Amino acid sequence: MPQRPPDVVPQIVRGDLTEELLQAYLAGPDLAVDTETMGLETRRDRLCLVQLCNRAMRSAIVQVPRESLDPARPPATRAPRLKRLMEDPRVLKVFHFARFDVAALAHWLGITTAPIYCTRTASKLARTYTDRHGLKDNLLEFLDVELDKLARHSDWSSPELSDEQLRYAISDVTLLLPLMDRLEQTLQREGRAELARDCFAVIPTLARLDLAGFVALFEH
Repeated sequence: MPQRPPDVVPQIVRGDLTEELLQAYLAGPDLAVDTETMGLETRRDRLCLVQLCNRAMRSAIVQVPRESLDPARPPATRAPRLKRLMEDPRVLKVFHFARFDVAALAHWLGITTAPIYCTRTASKLARTYTDRHGLKDNLLEFLDVELDKLARHSDWSSPELSDEQLRYAISDVTLLLPLMDRLEQTLQREGRAELARDCFAVIPTLARLDLAGFVALFEH
């Protein structure tokens, strides 16, 4: 019988990381990251949350209040500690479907995220025996953990998040690093790890194309 995600209580901060959280995350080699937005149109639907978790299960949720996204404030000045972390070359940032999250962080907070690992991309390269590459499917197969997605479609801009929202938001990052480890084993076994690195390197460019409104640019 599948297990539940680990019961992790995140530290909730408003607007930006604390200095203590920043230093804790900079001390590790990798970090799981996810975002929640008002919808799927990045330029229209504002960034609401940034979720983070390291290998010690130190987790945090950064709430991005509407007032901090005032157009009069340059995006790069809105969350300087988070920006420093996400751009630090010593910390690998691990996402599931990095293309969307990287675009949201760039557009709303002026963050150029690097280096990047995308577990969805890794899944498509490693798990060619299936067309199911969602986080829920990967966690069930590799870690025997079943995510509860009931709170997926909800108002992430609310200043007071429900317990269900908090559980959902943080569950998306608590197991990303172990999942990366398992996917990486398969990529190495199948001789596709180097190809995966090349794919990850392209993601920021794809995110920029998305923000610029170019759809299927490389299609015939």
